[in-house]
Amino acid sequence: MAVEAIAVGAENVYRPQQDSWLLIDALERSDAVTGRRVVDLCSGSGVVAIAAAELGASAVTALDISPHAVRCTQANALAAQVDVEAILGSWTQVLEHEPFDVAVCNPPYVPVGPETHRGTVSATGPMASWDGGPDGRLVLDPLCRSAAAMLAEGGSLFLVQSDFADTEQSLTALRAGGLEAKIFATQRIPFGPVLRGQTRWLRDSGRLLPGHVEERLVVIRADKP
Repeated sequence: MAVEAIAVGAENVYRPQQDSWLLIDALERSDAVTGRRVVDLCSGSGVVAIAAAELGASAVTALDISPHAVRCTQANALAAQVDVEAILGSWTQVLEHEPFDVAVCNPPYVPVGPETHRGTVSATGPMASWDGGPDGRLVLDPLCRSAAAMLAEGGSLFLVQSDFADTEQSLTALRAGGLEAKIFATQRIPFGPVLRGQTRWLRDSGRLLPGHVEERLVVIRADKP
């Protein structure tokens, strides 16, 4: 797919990595996108939004708090020759729109120690793309609580995260909101630069055993009956 070549304006934007590709692969295998209205939350470079458009979504909206990310999404969508409406704003703004058929999200989910935590969810620097706060759930918790409200009947959420941010807590919160949630895809990957930088914090907080240098990524699918 054309998304593999996306790099425009990526200097200040989260570059597509394994979690992005795992999320896109899940969308491809789900057959949930074609002919449906899709919203990409925390869109970054726009790689997932563009993939949804290429998979035949009837309309795609992308939200991000970073002006760099919005410009990057617009440029990459133009290069890929697909229509994506890129909007500057928090993922919470999705609740101001009519419910979507499909919501996709690669949120900040890395547990970050207090010495490096950026301190505010409104920050738009590079850390904003991965800093999930001390437990990795700074965005995940409110997102999971709000998921049902952003979906139309029969709609689906596809959410990628690391096990270090407590996958079971996400599943529990989504189910409490009335959604049918399950792990849809998984992948084990070596630590990248971000997690290597947080190794001490992960060990100190009991999330990482000595000698472990891999994380498990998961894509959760949550369907609204």
